[in-house]
Amino acid sequence: MKLSEFKYSMPKDLYAMRPAAFRDDSRLMVINRETGEIEHRTFKNIVEYLDAHDVVVANNTKVYPSVLKGEKEKTGASITVNLLRELNPETRLWDVIVDPARKIRIGNKLYFGTNDELVAEVIDNTTSRGRTVRFLYDGSNEEFIAHIKSLGTIPLPDEIRKVREPDKKDVERYQTLYAKEEGAVVAPSAGFHFSKELLKRLEVMDVYWTELTLHAGIGNFKPIEVEDLSKHRMDAEEMHLGAETCDKVNGAKAEGKKVVAVGVTTMRALESAVTIPGKISPYDGWTNKFIYPPYDFTVADMMVTGFHPSQSSMYIMVCAFGGTLLMNKAYQTAVKEKYSFGPYGDAMLIL
Repeated sequence: MKLSEFKYSMPKDLYAMRPAAFRDDSRLMVINRETGEIEHRTFKNIVEYLDAHDVVVANNTKVYPSVLKGEKEKTGASITVNLLRELNPETRLWDVIVDPARKIRIGNKLYFGTNDELVAEVIDNTTSRGRTVRFLYDGSNEEFIAHIKSLGTIPLPDEIRKVREPDKKDVERYQTLYAKEEGAVVAPSAGFHFSKELLKRLEVMDVYWTELTLHAGIGNFKPIEVEDLSKHRMDAEEMHLGAETCDKVNGAKAEGKKVVAVGVTTMRALESAVTIPGKISPYDGWTNKFIYPPYDFTVADMMVTGFHPSQSSMYIMVCAFGGTLLMNKAYQTAVKEKYSFGPYGDAMLIL
């Protein structure tokens, strides 16, 4: 498959700058893969497509405040550092992205906080934008992490940050209600739409809810730079899938019940854990699985997702699951009907 086949045009005014007033009041486009039918619903209507003992699988990763505002030594130039991954807690080594990156060199010191109470030294240039830094901090690792969190802000997408700064509302809403395992720098936003009331309704209906962890990274939004998709390599992301979730999913498949993947990160995690078609096993490690058409999905029967950027790995995966022609039609319909795009946007349910 070629990257150019996954290009579409989205008006910029359809990108949601803020979340809906209530999580489950977002719009829901329902797409039937067998019939090609497209319905327009509200997210809370998702319960009408589920039955007792169906299994909903969600990613319980938690976004941490990974964006630090600081200054470069000597010049005092403003810089923004996006924390990507802690490499070594003892030496406080982190992979980061520095913006602007053009004049950041090995050996430069970066200062954060009103009194420069946190200092990082650039020790490696890993990519044109990426860096490895060592934070210079004398306290315990627990104190250091607490300090990072006190200075950091929620990693909203660039499309939103160019318009406004994060506020208190974002701390709550750029996070799923069931987020538990801290480690993501990109939110699993398909889960934003599940409210407390909706989760309770699923419980009353005897729909089984289960979770896994995949710490989504910035690689989801990195431009794909090759036309031949078979040559694209995803960044590796940390993943944990326990026996309880495996038992629920495998049990549902054996009983002919539906398995619903909430979001592209959940779908990628499930497919990474496949041992034999339709069956998954516990997984504890890293995955860089890139899913693109044609691909034979054997675990999830349905998928909850949002509206993703053109030519992104997320959109390409959705096309693999829903069919490229049908997804192209769905996105054209979304533009025509003025659905909201982006992590704070509306949702899609692919049957």
